[in-house]
Amino acid sequence: MIKTLEKIQSKNGKDIELLEISPEKDGKNVLIIGVFHGDEPQGEVLIRKFLEERKTLPKNRLLIIPCLNPDGKELNTRQNANGIDLNRNFPTKNHIITDDEHYFGGKTPASEVETRFMIKIIEEYKPDFILSLHAPYRVVNYDGDAKQQAEEISKLTGYPVEEDIGYATPGSFGTYAGKERQIPTITLELPEDKTDGDLWREVKSVFDYCADEV
Repeated sequence: MIKTLEKIQSKNGKDIELLEISPEKDGKNVLIIGVFHGDEPQGEVLIRKFLEERKTLPKNRLLIIPCLNPDGKELNTRQNANGIDLNRNFPTKNHIITDDEHYFGGKTPASEVETRFMIKIIEEYKPDFILSLHAPYRVVNYDGDAKQQAEEISKLTGYPVEEDIGYATPGSFGTYAGKERQIPTITLELPEDKTDGDLWREVKSVFDYCADEV
């Protein structure tokens, strides 16, 4: 049921995969992404749990990247192996060069192999909806025309909806995909103070929503 559509390697030789679960009939293309930031591993844990537990075909075509930043995960850093915050590296109209190492988005946009992989996926597979898993704020943030989906996910999780995360995010994936390409994009900010089991029970319904309802 699970198929590998694309695979690239990170700077440190780690696999970055795009997986697919096809529906019985044509549905929407739903893209789910884990571990933009290496110190936010919760997304991959939940994605792997979903892949393990899902036994029935979804109504939508699921395109899944369990871990976009394996080098950062191994190093336990927000950034990738080049010290770049991937969520500031997209070629958006508001991309800037900053001296802040924590949010450094590179000297040029799309300088990173991970970013270029994401751009290729957006262009080639044309997702109708995107769920990106982050931590630790416990909110449902959205970009583009995704307010309705954000409210539905809020009902499922109890997390509040926040259109504005509270600080500027130049060069972000949400801006690139949601605001500038008008793909409904949800950034689900997960709490970091829960066990994997408790977190899965809290958000399992979000994966089912993406698979069958969105």
